[in-house]
Amino acid sequence: MSFRFCERIVTNWATASGVWPGGCSRGAGPRRIRANDFCMSGNVIDRSGFRPNVGIIVCNERGEVFWGKRVGHRSWQFPQGGIDARERPLEAMYRELHEETGLRPEHVSVMAWTRGWLRYRLPRNMVRRHCEPVCIGQKQKWFLLRLRTDESAFDLNASAKPEFDGWEWRPFWSILPEVIYFKRTVYFQALHALAPFLRDVPSECPVELIPEQIERRLERVRQAGDRVGNTDAR
Repeated sequence: MSFRFCERIVTNWATASGVWPGGCSRGAGPRRIRANDFCMSGNVIDRSGFRPNVGIIVCNERGEVFWGKRVGHRSWQFPQGGIDARERPLEAMYRELHEETGLRPEHVSVMAWTRGWLRYRLPRNMVRRHCEPVCIGQKQKWFLLRLRTDESAFDLNASAKPEFDGWEWRPFWSILPEVIYFKRTVYFQALHALAPFLRDVPSECPVELIPEQIERRLERVRQAGDRVGNTDAR
């Protein structure tokens, strides 16, 4: 699988200075952001119906990742959130990072980010057809961050409406089976693109955790349940 995604960031971007590495070629020098590089238009849903969004993977020195439990739900996910009008992805990432985890720019180092957009579509029953413009899914840029401080910096109540009510460190690839089905491929693409920037993480996803393999196992479980149900009905 080939993606034109990542380039290591060799400078600490905690101050959001506005200087980014040049392109995707390794060893390229930094360049100044152009006005249209990462600036969103006034309409936060594009013409295809996708809302721009950032995804955030916070890792520790062991290569484990922050995995958050959503408030009032049994589901878990990475921090993520929409990019506001006229907001750059880097700015949105730092804002969402603080709102959802309590971490500030000085608490992390940006190691890499995905190039281009990774898209997922919402299931039909989740698309609000009565709203204009209609949002059919998300297009995301993902950031890989290294925690530079101790865990006491996390504060899940940093915003008035917390996203998470619990969290834990998890092995890098292990979270895939727990990702909601319509986001799983994008999570896989983001992890696949960013894994090479972590020394203690396998760069390739274990075969059993590839989304297609997870779906096959789930389908076998569903079929087994149907057979049991049919037997009981007799």
